[in-house]
Amino acid sequence: MSETFDKSDIVERATAALRYLRVPDGPSVDLLDQTLAAIDAAQSEPWHVAFTRRLTMQAITKLALAAGIALFIGFAAAFIGATGGAIVGVVSAYMGGKTDLLIQRVVDIFLAFPLLILALAIVSVLGRSIPNLIIAIAIPVIPRTARIVRSSALSAKENVYVEAARAVGSSHIRVMARHILPNIMAPYLIILTAQLGSSILTEASLSFLGLGTAEPTPSWGLMLSGGAPLYAEKAPWVAIFPGVAISLAVFGFNLFGDSLRDALDPRLRHRS
Repeated sequence: MSETFDKSDIVERATAALRYLRVPDGPSVDLLDQTLAAIDAAQSEPWHVAFTRRLTMQAITKLALAAGIALFIGFAAAFIGATGGAIVGVVSAYMGGKTDLLIQRVVDIFLAFPLLILALAIVSVLGRSIPNLIIAIAIPVIPRTARIVRSSALSAKENVYVEAARAVGSSHIRVMARHILPNIMAPYLIILTAQLGSSILTEASLSFLGLGTAEPTPSWGLMLSGGAPLYAEKAPWVAIFPGVAISLAVFGFNLFGDSLRDALDPRLRHRS
């Protein structure tokens, strides 16, 4: 059985529902106008069915836009952090002595703090914006990468061709860039892919806590914090959609990192 409403009644109900759900408009999208247009196009359809469909489409649109933001921040933060850590690790291993000792003690200080806590402190100082969020996620990645790359660089440093390059008078920068860096690319790539999932999860966590991306920029963490706690029973997809998206993204990149490690590590490649 269907009921008939005049347009003013529909506008009233739609406006009240928007205030109740607190769904922010997407980029250049007027949710109320789209809802009314859908109702006008399907007069035989009950208004609540059309309105619910528009809300679902709005959630899917925000989910897709948030995926682009999460991937951009994750790739940028992981690349900056892994590259910076690789440089620090190579310099520490190659220079040795007091330089290596000083760098490793600074690395120990940063490693004493959990990644999320350190990112929270950095973004609290820098403020909420996408560039600051990338920096806050990338900085904790640097010491973790530096510690792993240093062990590979110490091994590469002992090769005969490195000693030969020093003997012919090659500069320190040339030796590190031409003879040591190529030998640490395998662990570097593995760390880079492994940190992608971690960076995406950290971005979602910071946004959930209110220190990540800000409205109207879509974010999986914002979608969880905005509607999930209030409407978990009435609209469970508000929490399920972004939660599943975060889980799949982190799980996928972790699997990719494990596969890349198996392909690049000779000991694992030839394992029977």
